[in-house]
Amino acid sequence: MRFLHTSDWHLGRLFHGVHLTEDQAYVLEQLVVLAKEAKVDAVLVAGDIYDRAVPPAEAVELLNEVLQKLVLECALPTVLIAGNHDSPERLGFGSALLARQGLHVAGPLQAQQPALILEDSAGPVHILSLPYAEPAAVRYALGEEAADHDAALRCQIAAALAKVPQGARKVALAHAFVAGGAASESERPLSVGGSGMVGADAFSAFDYTALGHLHGCQQSGNKVRYSGSLLKYSFQEAAQTKGVHLVDLAADGAVTVETVRLTPRRDVVCWQGSFQELLARPKCSDYLMVTLTDDAPVLDAKGRLQQQHPEILHLEYARLQKLKEQQGVQDHRRLGPEELFACFFREVAGREWKREEEALFAALVEEEYRRQREVGL
Repeated sequence: MRFLHTSDWHLGRLFHGVHLTEDQAYVLEQLVVLAKEAKVDAVLVAGDIYDRAVPPAEAVELLNEVLQKLVLECALPTVLIAGNHDSPERLGFGSALLARQGLHVAGPLQAQQPALILEDSAGPVHILSLPYAEPAAVRYALGEEAADHDAALRCQIAAALAKVPQGARKVALAHAFVAGGAASESERPLSVGGSGMVGADAFSAFDYTALGHLHGCQQSGNKVRYSGSLLKYSFQEAAQTKGVHLVDLAADGAVTVETVRLTPRRDVVCWQGSFQELLARPKCSDYLMVTLTDDAPVLDAKGRLQQQHPEILHLEYARLQKLKEQQGVQDHRRLGPEELFACFFREVAGREWKREEEALFAALVEEEYRRQREVGL
């Protein structure tokens, strides 16, 4: 059996003030063509379908168009699960009706989460959806105590596996931060500190685990993999290659994986050099971050460079960054809330914070994350 594994579409995303809907539509058209030409048996989308809980109308329209092509025109069973950016209730609306057409959506966690069972010449393959759920949601839906995300996910897995016959081939679709994975700055933390991480061994019972959340294409062994995000959503990801996985599942449960690159409408590129050097380069229409190496400021550097390279989204000077490093000044844009507040606390209080103060701050931030997810921020 062959299926296509993708995740983290983040439809409705803004990138330095630029709406990426056209860019997303461009690569999603490639995804539809690939699914058709590769003759996959199913398409698995591992969460963060939208970029926020209340997506803009154009993002909803784009998703509708893509799913219509996959499910109705190509007749491909398609499975979507909610990620931490999605509103589970909105995403899961009408899921029972949609399932009859071949679109299987796992929004809010359910005690009886239905599995998709596909057949090939070797028998059934059970595709188990594990939508993102806070530990509190797992306690409510499953009646199991879960102190953190690792325990919560293991409860979900145990409940899902209880419905699968022994020896059957099994594929998991999950949205989680597996310990040891490499994060990107464009991802929203699942929690403060390491309490949002889960162990890769939680998926040991599955023949393949299709993961979402981390935006870089990576793996924990051959059977547990992230496809990565649909596009590059930060300049930190400029060196990454974005694509999808084509996964072949054999009769004995062995898997082979091919990663297929998607070609973006505009790439995300980082340039460094003097103003004159960059001005002399051939015209570039990619999304650019420019680091100028000039010793002195250049008057209206960004505006003048944009006449040659119109998609410059960020400009900075290397000398200023070097000066900050020499003075021990941290780049606060790259700090998480815990590190950022620790710096603030140190400046104001004149001391390091105590363990109980750190724990109190973590609890407050965790509550704020929950509030933002509920109101769609």
